Amino acid sequence: MSCWISGVAVLGAGLPGWAASEPTLAGTAPWNAGDVVLPLPALLPPTERRRTSPAVRLALAVAAEATAGVEDRAALETVFASSNGDGAVVGGILEALHAPGGIALSPTQFHNSVHNSAAGYWHIAVGSTAPSVSLGGHDGSFGAGLLAAVMAVVARGSSVLLCAYDLPLPSPLAAVRPTGPGFAAALVLRPEPVAEAMAALSLRHVAEPAPAAPPGDALDLLAGGNPAARALPLLRAMAARRAARIDLPLTANSHLALELAPC
Repeated sequence: MSCWISGVAVLGAGLPGWAASEPTLAGTAPWNAGDVVLPLPALLPPTERRRTSPAVRLALAVAAEATAGVEDRAALETVFASSNGDGAVVGGILEALHAPGGIALSPTQFHNSVHNSAAGYWHIAVGSTAPSVSLGGHDGSFGAGLLAAVMAVVARGSSVLLCAYDLPLPSPLAAVRPTGPGFAAALVLRPEPVAEAMAALSLRHVAEPAPAAPPGDALDLLAGGNPAARALPLLRAMAARRAARIDLPLTANSHLALELAPC
């Protein structure tokens, strides 16, 4: 299956947006890990903006950046992929349920606990009624999201916004599901080459484990610690404007073989 990438975004430790991060991703500037700054989603009305959680702000930040050049954001289908979802909100609800005597749950907190909350806020922000999928796939969440997004592009001829995001879980959940620093990435995928296309992407599903990766650098370690950060090999090839073949893990017994060609 093939498509074209016309928009890209990134937000993570030491990666404060695509334009600022391109030299680091391309390997021409060092990577210096830092805090992940989560901006308030300016596209949302003030009332909705105040209700957003850190996970939603992370997702919407990259969704907004990747679609900055899109004339009609509301026309884009969306795929939101996350392994942990809104773990902080879910953790807070579990603590409230466990507390002696019980604690009243905030309707907003409950609303934000569902796995499609980030997608819901995005579609509210841009006024979209286009199809949307929110999914999780443990460590293969980015691969699962990319597969779903490209399938939508090919099957329906749609333009699709893919957004992958993950934040660390709070204690005690973090003890059983360790996650590296917060990370998010977004791609706008097109069925045809457009003037603003950055790269052509093709993928195929391979029913075999991904080949073992050779030892890498600090960014490779970041990619291994956060499911959404498995987008980094693709992002690094795009930043360097180089053709690449990437084996993207999907499950324990399968992977996606990606081929990227810069436009």
